[in-house]
Amino acid sequence: MKFVIQRVTEASVTVEGQVIGSIQKGFLVLIGAGKGDTREQADYLIKKMVGLRIFQDENGKTNLSLKDVNGSLLLVSQFTLYANCKKGNRPSFIEAEDPKAAEELYEYVISECRKTVPVVETGSFGADMKVSLVNDGPFTILLENES
Repeated sequence: MKFVIQRVTEASVTVEGQVIGSIQKGFLVLIGAGKGDTREQADYLIKKMVGLRIFQDENGKTNLSLKDVNGSLLLVSQFTLYANCKKGNRPSFIEAEDPKAAEELYEYVISECRKTVPVVETGSFGADMKVSLVNDGPFTILLENES
């Protein structure tokens, strides 16, 4: 499983011209599920993500967590995180989880995040989404664990 976490001052997801998810200060998280990924792996990444201390404190040090700054989450499914570009120029996605299992994991991540983060917005699984963000820093972190 992979989470691409971007610290943002604002982010939104639009589907068919309608904004379906929008946050201010917080994390835009692109979530990819690989073959065989589990809820236990998701739990580890969620705990790690929510605990990341990557917001600046009063001294300008990255020392504050999402909770410390009353930050929000925008969670977006992104199977292309499992693109394999080793051969040729056309990516292979055989390492990505099948859509049904991936959607179940994505929905699980959303439900678990909502237990600890007051504002959790989402994209739409499998939809053609337009994602807009202002990356703060820029600050982007990749969290992953192997299947």
